[in-house]
Amino acid sequence: MKISIYAMVLGFLTIGALHAAPYVPGSDDEVLEHLPFRPDDPAAREISELRRQLAADPNNVRIALQLARSYFAQAGGQSDPRFAGYAQAALRPWWDLPQPPQAVLVMRATLRQYSHDFAGGLADIDRALQANPSDIDALSLRADINLVQGNLAASREDCARMAPYVTELTNAGCVLFIDGMSGRARASHDALQKELARAKDVSPDQQLWILTRLAEMAWRLNEPRAAEAHFRRALAMNIADGFLLAAYADFLIDYGRHPDVVKLLGDWTRADPLLLRLTLAEQALGAKSFAGHKAALEARYAAARLRGDTTHEQEESRFALAILNRPEEALKLALNNWRLQREPRDARAVLEAALALRRTDAAQPVLAWMAQTGIEDWYLKQLAAKLVSTAGAQ
Repeated sequence: MKISIYAMVLGFLTIGALHAAPYVPGSDDEVLEHLPFRPDDPAAREISELRRQLAADPNNVRIALQLARSYFAQAGGQSDPRFAGYAQAALRPWWDLPQPPQAVLVMRATLRQYSHDFAGGLADIDRALQANPSDIDALSLRADINLVQGNLAASREDCARMAPYVTELTNAGCVLFIDGMSGRARASHDALQKELARAKDVSPDQQLWILTRLAEMAWRLNEPRAAEAHFRRALAMNIADGFLLAAYADFLIDYGRHPDVVKLLGDWTRADPLLLRLTLAEQALGAKSFAGHKAALEARYAAARLRGDTTHEQEESRFALAILNRPEEALKLALNNWRLQREPRDARAVLEAALALRRTDAAQPVLAWMAQTGIEDWYLKQLAAKLVSTAGAQ
């Protein structure tokens, strides 16, 4: 059985956490902006052709799904949430149906998850699995949503349900990444690295995902040389991936390599999460471009708030604390975000803001999560230790 796009890149959808909610165009004729495709870009040609076909046959669900998937791939690759809005628009004839075709149901769940409508996404997945309990797309998407929300046991159960239908490498990636968040980072890293080395016919997307996760595990173990090697192998694949760029930029910032961040992200100012990391590096370097980028981010976050968009809260918390020096605002945003998302980056946002305010009490949900999962993350442990010592000194 072929590996689904979700099973190949389990965890890719967490990039939704890095974006604002997608805008859905009112019609196919609405021109919002000319997007940054090169004339010779095969993805642009594919999308153009699918748009032409769908315009000629607007109720063709097969073409609509192909177009939606192509748009969604660009949302991740370009770190641009508008593509997710275009994906939703492609599915407009079926979007509001209580029981659309199975593949549309799963794609709708994907896009709802991307916009942080986790409840809506899970409801769609449940409907899909009632119709087909072995739907790999639905199972892997649910595993990912559970992982993002900190439900590791539930995520592991979905990995087990997928196991008979996917390759050994896909199953290993699913299980070992969860293990790596559960007190077994060293063993999980080494096992996943061995699985990748011996696997045959690994798709580029799957290899990219595994290399990025290997880099994250090594980074959490405070092994920068190993993490750097994984990141560089992933970058050398020349596949545009916003999550990879954001993760590598954060890694570089952690180890004080701010000039490398500027070099990495200088051409990515359109994407809010990447612009944030570029601005943090420019702040550290005293770069002339810092003020302009700071103002741009302030305007973008303000516009998101006016739209009622809260998907950016973890990123904005970081901006409020590190750039605006508003720890109270940062803590509020981080705690709001923690109610929905419970991954290491979300934990960091809470701990950093709580430490700035000497508010050990506010960090208790994250400290409890760290104890429960047994997560091995040198930076989180460092922050937690500082918080505990702060409490003892009060």
